[in-house]
Amino acid sequence: MKLDLLSPEDFVATLGGIFEHSPWVAEAVADARPFGTLDRLHAAMVAVVMAAGPDRQLALLQAHPELAGKLARAGGLTQASAGEQASLGLDRLDADEIARFDRANEIYRARFGFPFIIAVKAQRDRRAILDALETRAGHDRATELATALAEVARIARFRLEALAS
Repeated sequence: MKLDLLSPEDFVATLGGIFEHSPWVAEAVADARPFGTLDRLHAAMVAVVMAAGPDRQLALLQAHPELAGKLARAGGLTQASAGEQASLGLDRLDADEIARFDRANEIYRARFGFPFIIAVKAQRDRRAILDALETRAGHDRATELATALAEVARIARFRLEALAS
């Protein structure tokens, strides 16, 4: 795997955005190379996240943008996040959809202290995303933390696959 051959600095520079604004994940696994496969690399990165303390996990979740939120509408997303959101038209919502997303995002963030996170590429359409947002806002905190971290891992896998292709 080509990623195994990079210098530690280039490895972190290349993989630093796999977990949104969290290069510490790539830094933590850089010296564990070679991985040989994306599966092993992904597993190692996810293990770092799962072993991180609750404060670091929360910071990772808080680093994610809201789906179809104000930052997205202002063009302030990372290239990866912008592409993921655009893939299901979250960048082309009508006024009613924007209002519904904004309300649901506000409720979710107030309840959990981090934005709603879902692997957009694994969804069929933006309606399914909005339904999941509204449903998951009813979860208890422990369930939603676990769900959000699992979604972050899914997003990371999609990003690694895109990088390797």
